[in-house]
Amino acid sequence: MFTVTVHHYLVVSAILFSMGTIGVLTRRNAIVIFMCVELMLNGVNLSFIALSHFLGNMDGQIFVFFVMTVAAAEAAVGLALMIAFFRNKESIDVEDFNLLKW
Repeated sequence: MFTVTVHHYLVVSAILFSMGTIGVLTRRNAIVIFMCVELMLNGVNLSFIALSHFLGNMDGQIFVFFVMTVAAAEAAVGLALMIAFFRNKESIDVEDFNLLKW
């Protein structure tokens, strides 16, 4: 019988976080970069939940709640910025963002 331990959750969490990191570092589309940041946050949230369950306290789960609320606000503000930038420049390429400087 195969049992799932906290190590399995941490490995999946590390894989999610590393996939998000690679996506942030290699992609040029801003929406894909935001999705990769969300993937990184989900990897961290998974490790918080797994360790919280393993240690038997609620601190990690409470912290995940706050991380999810900040991530939702970040996604809303980021999407609004992307829409505003696309209306002006007809592109959401990250290299075009330096045009927003004064």
